[in-house]
Amino acid sequence: MSETGYELLVKGGTLLDPGRGIHERRDIAFADQKVVAEGPDLDAAEARTVVDATGKTVTPGLIDLHVHVFPGVSHFGIEPDATCLARGATTVVDAGSSGADTFPGFRKYVIEISETRIFAQLNISSQGMITQAVGEFEVPEFADVARCTRTIEDNRDLILGVKVRLTRNSIVSERSGMLPLHRAREAADAAGLPIMVHPQAAWCDSLDDILAVMGKGDILTHCYHDMDCGIMDESGRVRDSVRQAQERGVIFDVGHGAGSFSWSVVESAMQQGVLPDSISSDLHIYNVDGPVYDLANVINKFLLLGLTVEEAFARATSVPAGIIGMGEQIGTLQPGAWGDAVLFENRQGQFRLEDSYGDSRTASRYLEPSVVVKSGRVYRQY
Repeated sequence: MSETGYELLVKGGTLLDPGRGIHERRDIAFADQKVVAEGPDLDAAEARTVVDATGKTVTPGLIDLHVHVFPGVSHFGIEPDATCLARGATTVVDAGSSGADTFPGFRKYVIEISETRIFAQLNISSQGMITQAVGEFEVPEFADVARCTRTIEDNRDLILGVKVRLTRNSIVSERSGMLPLHRAREAADAAGLPIMVHPQAAWCDSLDDILAVMGKGDILTHCYHDMDCGIMDESGRVRDSVRQAQERGVIFDVGHGAGSFSWSVVESAMQQGVLPDSISSDLHIYNVDGPVYDLANVINKFLLLGLTVEEAFARATSVPAGIIGMGEQIGTLQPGAWGDAVLFENRQGQFRLEDSYGDSRTASRYLEPSVVVKSGRVYRQY
């Protein structure tokens, strides 16, 4: 605690800290960039700054496991602070925008100068996701295991795994086929890290072939898309390989994106017991103005689908914190944790929520970020 007491006190709100099973009225105090106290009635006279959270829900800073925040280099890239941090995602993981050739620039010119806390999945393609004109695997040699592993060793503090996109178009040429997946597996195993797989319409018979090379801790993102290589079989039943993958610890991540979230698929999957392990946005330049907007919007879609606030927010706070091995630092507001929080306004009305295919549903309530706290100070107040 600073010499003047609390540097910031968030007072009067309802604390929702899913990882600790807390959903009740509590004040939260911050100092020295961390949470230093919590309680039902902390003394405002001890605080340099007080934020009135009366009527609001206070959560840990959101964690988005799938974004694209390499603007100016990746054609997907958006500015992280304006689109992630300002909307409550205090920690994000860039999902393969950069590869071995481009990660040094990503680190120096984006990660190290942004207020958003940014980690990365390194693309197995050495060029990363630079342009739509030429896919990252149009030249199979771009899937370079040695360069990937060297870059990981040089950046262990930031790189959390190896990303591979598998799609039958310019992203993955017929010449490359499934080679990038196996190269990603090889590099990740050599580095002792997981892989993250984008599976749509890959050069294989079904998702079975992809999941066969995935194990505990690996992440299958875009788990609710409506394309080939999805989690459903031809009869609309969840594939046996999906259930087997869940049992061995493969992580199923939402990765909403511009083409990877279908109301009908997610409803059917949830009815069959396949819920997401983590809720992420896949936020990028092609969906930041809709249908994704931000991670909070995706969380609200799962509230509409029937998850409780505890279930939905756990998948964007404590669960992803555990996935990336930071459960004591982020995704919680326990004393000693890093000082990231979001205050949500509970709005009532008619709110149109759209999937990636133009289908919309209407929600009667919406949790809207109104204050964002990063490292113990107010970053944005609406």
